[in-house]
Amino acid sequence: MINFTYLRVTAVKTALALIAKDPKASFIAGGTNLVDLMKRGVTAPEKLIDINHLPLKKIELIGNVLHVGAMVANSTLAENELVKNRFPLLMLALQSGASAQLRNVATVGGNMMQRTRCGYFYDTTMPCNKRLPGSGCGAIAGYNRMHAIFGTSESCIAVHPSDMCIALAALDAKVVIAGAKGERKINFVDFHRLAGATPEKDNNLQKGELIVGLEIPVNNLNKNSHYLKVRDRSSYAFALVSVAAAMEIKDGRILDIRLAMGGVAHKPWRLNAVEDFLKGKEATVSNFEAAAKLAMTGAKGYGENDFKLTLSPNSIIEALTVAKSKA
Repeated sequence: MINFTYLRVTAVKTALALIAKDPKASFIAGGTNLVDLMKRGVTAPEKLIDINHLPLKKIELIGNVLHVGAMVANSTLAENELVKNRFPLLMLALQSGASAQLRNVATVGGNMMQRTRCGYFYDTTMPCNKRLPGSGCGAIAGYNRMHAIFGTSESCIAVHPSDMCIALAALDAKVVIAGAKGERKINFVDFHRLAGATPEKDNNLQKGELIVGLEIPVNNLNKNSHYLKVRDRSSYAFALVSVAAAMEIKDGRILDIRLAMGGVAHKPWRLNAVEDFLKGKEATVSNFEAAAKLAMTGAKGYGENDFKLTLSPNSIIEALTVAKSKA
C-alpha cells in the first residue's frame, strides 16, 4: 500500500470541490472494499476523502417514496421499521450480505460502488481487463466457477457482488447523485454497466460525482417477497446465484411482480421479460417453471460455471414458490 493523504469533510459541496481538484483522489466511507483493494495493490489513490461525516444518514418516507441517505449503514437500513414493513425484500437482501460486523460499517453508497470479487481482478500477477484494460481476461479460459452466464463479453465475465443491489434493482429504486452541476437521478437498473468492451467501468457515475441517496417507491409487493441466496457456506460468502422475487397476488393470480438475479452478470440482472410473462397468470408451479425456462434465454456457461445453467432456473422456481407461500 502506498502512502496517501487523508482528508475529512462534513459538507457535500466540500467533498465535490476536493475530488474535482485531484483526479487521483477517492472517496472513502466504510472502506470495507476499498481498503482491501489498496492492500492488494489493485488500486492506489494518492488521496482519500473521508465522507463519513456528511449529513446523509436519514431514512424517511416522503409521500410514497422512501428516501435513504448514502451514508446509512447496511445494518441500520435492514433494521429500520419502514424497510421491514414496506420493503422486506430489501431487508432480506441486506441481511444476506457479508457478516454482521461488516454490515455495521458498510454504507449504502459504498455497497453500490463495491467491485467484483473475481480472483483474477484481485491478483495483480494475472491478466484482467477490468484492472488493466487490454491485458486480457484470465477467467474466460481459467477458473470461472463464480462467474457470469448473462451479458458477458470477450473482455470480461466477472459478476457484480452485492446482495443489496439485486433487491434495489427489483424495487425500481433511483440513485440520487450530486455533482458540480447539481443533482441528477438515474434508475437503479441503469446505474451499473455490463462489461462490454470497457469492463473497467463498473457504473455510470461520472468523475467528480458522489452518490448522496436512494429513492424507493412504495409498492404492494411487501406480502409475497423472498430473497434467495445460494452460496458455498451459510455465512460471509458471495452468491453463486441469488434471486430477488416479490409479487402482488390476489385470488391466486399475479397482479404485479419483480424479479432480479445476482451472481450471474456484471450488474444486477433484472428479468423484465419474465415479469411480463407472469403478470396476470396464476401463481402456480407450472407457470414458475415456464418463467424460469424463459429467464435462461441467452445464458452461456464457461466450463467451471456450467452448473449455474441448472442452478439458476431452479433458484427462480424456489424463490417464487417461497414468496407465494408467505402471508
